[in-house]
Amino acid sequence: MGRRTGSSSSETKFLQELILYAASAAVSCLILFAGLRHLDPNRDSAKKALEHKKEIAKRLGRPLIKTNPYEDIIACDVINPDHIDVEFDSIGGLENIKQALYELVILPLRRPELFSHGKLLGPQKGVLLYGPPGTGKTILAKAIAKESGAIFINVRVSNLMSKWFGDAQKLVAAVFSLAYKLQPAIIFIDEVDSFLGQRRSTDHEAMASMKTEFMALWDGFTTDQNARVMVLAATNRPSELDEAILRRFSQAFEIGMPDCRERAEILKVTLKGERVEPDIDYDHVAGLCKGYTGSDIFELCKKAAYFPIRELLDEEKNGRKRYSVSVPRPLSQLDLERALAASKKIQVAAG
Repeated sequence: MGRRTGSSSSETKFLQELILYAASAAVSCLILFAGLRHLDPNRDSAKKALEHKKEIAKRLGRPLIKTNPYEDIIACDVINPDHIDVEFDSIGGLENIKQALYELVILPLRRPELFSHGKLLGPQKGVLLYGPPGTGKTILAKAIAKESGAIFINVRVSNLMSKWFGDAQKLVAAVFSLAYKLQPAIIFIDEVDSFLGQRRSTDHEAMASMKTEFMALWDGFTTDQNARVMVLAATNRPSELDEAILRRFSQAFEIGMPDCRERAEILKVTLKGERVEPDIDYDHVAGLCKGYTGSDIFELCKKAAYFPIRELLDEEKNGRKRYSVSVPRPLSQLDLERALAASKKIQVAAG
């Protein structure tokens, strides 16, 4: 009887130790799993992407497509063309370039049935916009997406970089696979020379692998005539691009400095819808803005718009307010000229 009791007690003790060991192992596995998840550099991006998955589908006006975790990260940078507020009409000047882009880029995306006969007329797989800073390359890229009705994927190199070896290539692949699922789609890379610049022996292995993967996937879409996916890039330094990349851009457009007529058009477009005096001589002001880019003219108009507000505040401060309602007067040509004079003084001082 004593032997049975001792044996039963030993079995119970063994069973308790076994349960305790199993529980300890389970807790250790749980802690290890949680620790690995916490160390994942893509954890926050993946979590954010998953939270926005339904929102993205609603935003794009499309059903929830099946995506992998890498595509979910890229999906955060997808823009619905219906939510882009830039059209060709809202861009001053560049008439010849806008016409060429409409025929070569937009029409094949909007009317693929017209370009499906033969190999000569097919969608452009690569378009490069180059020129000085502030001439409107990025805004032109958004207008292309708006006019073509294509999904706009704004590729940011910082989102492609990963601490895990091999993840960067998977994220690059996700850009193209998601674009294929959402086509017609435009893959846009701003400052493309920082990503696809000339290959050097000093390049980091991860960056070199990303470039190779990008070019390989791009070639795959180039051979697929039915894929309505286009790589659109902008750069201030086309000479810095790798030769292999330049060959893949079938069309390149130089967005140069605007001439006097184009500067007048940019002024009109910028001030459209604003409260301005009707007698502004846009050609005269444009003549004074020699050497200004579209971005410079936009900033000039913003500075000029502050003059009516300053006058109103001064009147209120000195008790000389002429109106019972605090409404600034319309912007005048003198405001533009004063802002222009102030800008030139700053440029001289900076020089």
